[in-house]
Amino acid sequence: MEIAWLLFVPACFALNLAPGPNNLLSLHNAARQGLRVACLAAGGRLLAFAGMIALAASGLALVLQASASLFLAIKLLGAAYLFWLALQLWRASSVALDGQGSAPRRPTWALCRQEFWVAAGNPKAILIFTAFLPQFINPQQPVTPQFAALGLAFLLLEWLAVLLYALAGLQLGRLLAAPRARHLFNRGCAALLGSAGLGLLLSRRPA
Repeated sequence: MEIAWLLFVPACFALNLAPGPNNLLSLHNAARQGLRVACLAAGGRLLAFAGMIALAASGLALVLQASASLFLAIKLLGAAYLFWLALQLWRASSVALDGQGSAPRRPTWALCRQEFWVAAGNPKAILIFTAFLPQFINPQQPVTPQFAALGLAFLLLEWLAVLLYALAGLQLGRLLAAPRARHLFNRGCAALLGSAGLGLLLSRRPA
């Protein structure tokens, strides 16, 4: 099991650090709302991932993997939500930062809900848990405790990735005091989220 952990941690952290719509949200939220808000908002993402891990552990994820129509439905909803977020960012206000270095506040629960739906709208995320975590399970030992331990480790590493992206966003936010810089930042984030939505839309269900 020790060898499995030595392989799991770096491989898992590489997945956590991969650029994606949720990590982009952490970057954007930290730049506009601050480090604390970005980290709290990521709780929505962790909640969605925890549910996916529970589904994978119970075997229900196999239903998603086997059902092309269910995969397509979730994919379309997730892509539509990313396009909607991209539109909101594209049209977002580019007002200058106030004297405290923060943008006009949005409720943390709203950002948390946003993170949750972005994560939940990606059906490939649950398939990652279905295909990735079991590789580190020892079938000669009780499976449930192992799955729980690996899932918890994934969530902790995901939160660490959130912190790193939020710190990067915090540093970036200090460079965005001018309205034009904020305008370009919002448009850039919108373009990336739109690209993520298009990538999700064009993705195929793994065989």
